[in-house]
This record gives sequence, C-alpha cells and structure tokens, in this order.
Amino acid sequence: MNQVSDTVKPADIRLVIAASSAGTVFEWYDFFIYGTLGSILSKAFFPTGNATLEMLLFWLVFAVGFGFRPLGAILFGYLGDKLGRKYTFLVTVTLMGIATAGVGLIPSAESIGMAAPALVILLRILQGLALGGEYGGAAVYVAEHSEPGRRGYYTSYIQASVVGGFLLSLIVVLSCKGFMTDETWQSWGWRVPFILSLGLLAVSLWMRVKLSESPVFQAMKDADEIAGNPFVESMTYPGNPRRIFIALFGVAAGLTVIWYTAMFTGLSFLKSAMRVEDTTAEVIVGIAAAIGMGFYLVAGHYSDKVGRKKPIVWGYVATLALLFPAFWLIGSAANPGLSETARRAPVVIAGPACDYSAFAAEQASPCGKLLADLTTSGVPYSLKPADTLSLSAGDRLLPLDVYPWDDKAARAKALQAMLTTAGYDFTKVTPTLLQSLTVIAGLLLLMALSAATYGPVAALLAEMFPPRIRYSSMSIPYHIGTGYFGGFLPFISSLIVAKTGDPYSGLWYTWGVVLLALIVAAWGLKGGMARDFEDDEA
Repeated sequence: MNQVSDTVKPADIRLVIAASSAGTVFEWYDFFIYGTLGSILSKAFFPTGNATLEMLLFWLVFAVGFGFRPLGAILFGYLGDKLGRKYTFLVTVTLMGIATAGVGLIPSAESIGMAAPALVILLRILQGLALGGEYGGAAVYVAEHSEPGRRGYYTSYIQASVVGGFLLSLIVVLSCKGFMTDETWQSWGWRVPFILSLGLLAVSLWMRVKLSESPVFQAMKDADEIAGNPFVESMTYPGNPRRIFIALFGVAAGLTVIWYTAMFTGLSFLKSAMRVEDTTAEVIVGIAAAIGMGFYLVAGHYSDKVGRKKPIVWGYVATLALLFPAFWLIGSAANPGLSETARRAPVVIAGPACDYSAFAAEQASPCGKLLADLTTSGVPYSLKPADTLSLSAGDRLLPLDVYPWDDKAARAKALQAMLTTAGYDFTKVTPTLLQSLTVIAGLLLLMALSAATYGPVAALLAEMFPPRIRYSSMSIPYHIGTGYFGGFLPFISSLIVAKTGDPYSGLWYTWGVVLLALIVAAWGLKGGMARDFEDDEA
C-alpha cells in the first residue's frame, strides 16, 4: 500500500480527506436524523397508545437499518473490490440521500394506516444497505492515499466525520425548530430535515465526482490483480477468517457500543430519564460533540506513534471503569432535584402478578399497569413481592383505591399527581450554566473513551487485510459489529430500563459487549508499530 500512496501529493491528500469526510458527514446525517427525531417519529409512524411501546417499535425499526448494513457491506464491498473505490461510494451516498428524503415524504399512520410503518421500514433497509458500503469505501479510499506514518491521523477524519454527521443532524433540527412555531414543528416541520438531504446529496456528489480512483486499486487493475470474487476470497484467503473474527468481536463490536452510548444514549437519557428540556438537551449534546470531534484526530495521530492496539485496548479498560460514573455525573448534574427526590423518597411497588411486558399495548394485571405507568413517566422504581398491591414513595403510602385502572390517559395523570405530593417534579428542567458544563464534561469523558477505540480503527482495518479484497474484508466484520451490537443497542438498553425501572441499567449491555471486545482485542490484535498488510505478512 505504501509504495503507491507515497506518490500522492499533499494537495491531493487534502482533497481526498475533505471529499471523503464531507460525504461521510452527509451520509451519517441522513442516518442519524431518524434517531434524533425519535420522539416525533414514534408517534407519527408507530401509534399504539403506549408511549413505551411506541419508542420500542421506533428503536426496533431504527435497528432494522443497521441489520441490513452487513448485506450492504457484502454488496458494495464486492463492487468496491471489483469496479473501484470511487464509483462505489458515489452510489452509496446517492442511495442514502434519496432514501432519507423519502422518510420526510411518507404520510403519517393516521393518514395511510399500516402502509406508513411499512414504507419507513423499506426506506430504513435502503439506508442500511447504503451505509454498509459507505464507511468501508471512505476508509479504504483515504487509507490507500495515505503515507504510512500518517495513516492513523488521516483516516481519523473519517471517524470524526461520523460525529460530524450526528452534530449536523442536531444543528439542522435546532435551526428548523428555531424558525417554526412548536405547533408547526410537531405538525409537519419535522419533515424538513429529511427533505434537506437532497441538497446535502448534491454537495456530496459534486465533491466526490472530482476525485480520482484510489492509486492502490488502479495499480492492481493495471497489473490485472483484481479479485475474481471478493466475498469468497475474503472467507478463504489464508488467515482471513481469524482476522475477520478479531475485527468483528475485538474491534467493531466494542467501539460501536461505546460510540452509540456516548451519543444516542446520552441524548435520550437527558431527554427522557432526566427530563431535560428537549432543545436544551440537544444544544448540550451538540456542544459536546463539536468539542469531542477533535479527540478522534488526536487518537488517530497517537496510534501512528504507538501502534493501533494500545489506544484501543486501554480505551476498553477505561470504559469498563468509567462508564457508570460518567452517567452518574451526568444524571446528578442534569436534574439534581430528581436525583435527590429518588434518593429521599424511592418508589417501591409491592404486590402479586407484577409481570410487565414492554410489547403489550395494555398490561394484564393491576401491578403490570402500574409498572407501565411508572416506566412511561420515567420514574425509577424497585419491586417487592407481596400478597396485596401497594405503592409507596419513601415512607409515604400512596392511595390506589381510586386509581383509574381502566383509563390509560387518566392513570398517567393520576400517578404523576400522587408522586408530586411525595416531592417528584414532572416538569421539564433547564440546567443552570454550571450544571450544563458538568453535563458536557461527562459527555466529553464518554467521547474521549469513544475516540480512543474509534479514532485508529479505519487505519487498523485497512492494514489488517490484503488490498485485493480490502473493501469487502474490512466492511463485512465492521458492519456486522456495528449493525447488530450497535444498531440494537438503543432497543435493548431501552427494554432493560423498561423491565427494571432503573434508568442506568441499560448501560450493562454496553459494559458486557466492551468486556468481550477487550478480551478478543487483547488476545488477537498485534502490538507494536503500525504496519502495512504486506509488511506484516512478510
């Protein structure tokens, strides 16, 4: 790889990085805009009358897009190794832009019934296919233009661009909300960020059309060394199954759950469990993302100096130690009144048949209905077995004899009214400046953990696999890891929280996956300075 990349001029590498990064920003914007608008889309496309179920269905469909990323990696990886890097990721960014704009044009379920969620699922599948080809293409393209001693730094711009896509989605949402009344935004204004994807698509295509083919691919093409069947060769090339296993479980799975926990879980945690006012939460997370983008460049540059393994392994170790403390810091600063009330007057449910199904529109037993109401209200609780159903907040026993069991809307209001007498406040809060800065500090800690594991990864994966099947070999494990371990994270963590009543319990999913990744990475990744695949094999 280095013999060809050494011939690339500095001006050319700057254009390569700028065009690849800009396209990645726009493409991930398209993907993240769906997650950013979850509270609105869940009601527009998945109305069930159960707010918890609506959000679970929303995150499940969100995960569908991720589930199809491995198929996109196989399809576009094949094309990238057969036809070239440049034209393949021109196709992926076009497909992503069209599919995203389409989400903004789908009528609500109120208008067209079940056709609405069906169309959303179809477009999410197209988005997943496109994204399955995007990352591998951009990462390989930049890596194959990079000089060996700068490859970690140059490719880290791709990782920073993923954060940039998330940040752009927040900026566009906040800008649109700022120019609209709340009624307009809730009614139809939320569609504008999706439709704006067409403009971003035009800019991205304009930049990428100006690029030339990867010098490594062009050299292989000139030498007639193009892979016959990149997918088959990826599975059969000597040593490749082991490398794919390490890339999947030791790299992709770990880094992606840290990233999504820092970004998506951080934002949803502030909006829901901590009841921070929506716009304020988005601004806070946006500021943290803007600052934290630099961490990925630092981590990529550091990996050029010490090798790829060290920052990844130590990032996993630090995550296991600091994940829960970071969220405890964020929670205590975002809404200290809620934290104090939950400590002083913990909610306890005691009773028989306390079974709760997150997928049921209505719970079967009175205790299950009470659990559903608490989950919808975002109130942490604990369960105790008893013969008679009771609800207490601290030393206060709350009356259930007049609870409107058969009226779901009335139940939620009645529950919040009872808990208000025990000191709970259900109004949205706006943290003070000092509290906001503390929350940002907690989010930046999470982003630093993400950067350590994510910043060096494009260079690492490009160096792990032979050039003739590089696009396919790195894309397949990366997108299986990110698609399944990361894509289902919001759904799984939300389900854990709904089942336990503990807003922090969903973090155990992240912790467990990171522990697995640490074990595999410590065992399988090669230490020492970064090396080209050819040099490493020699």
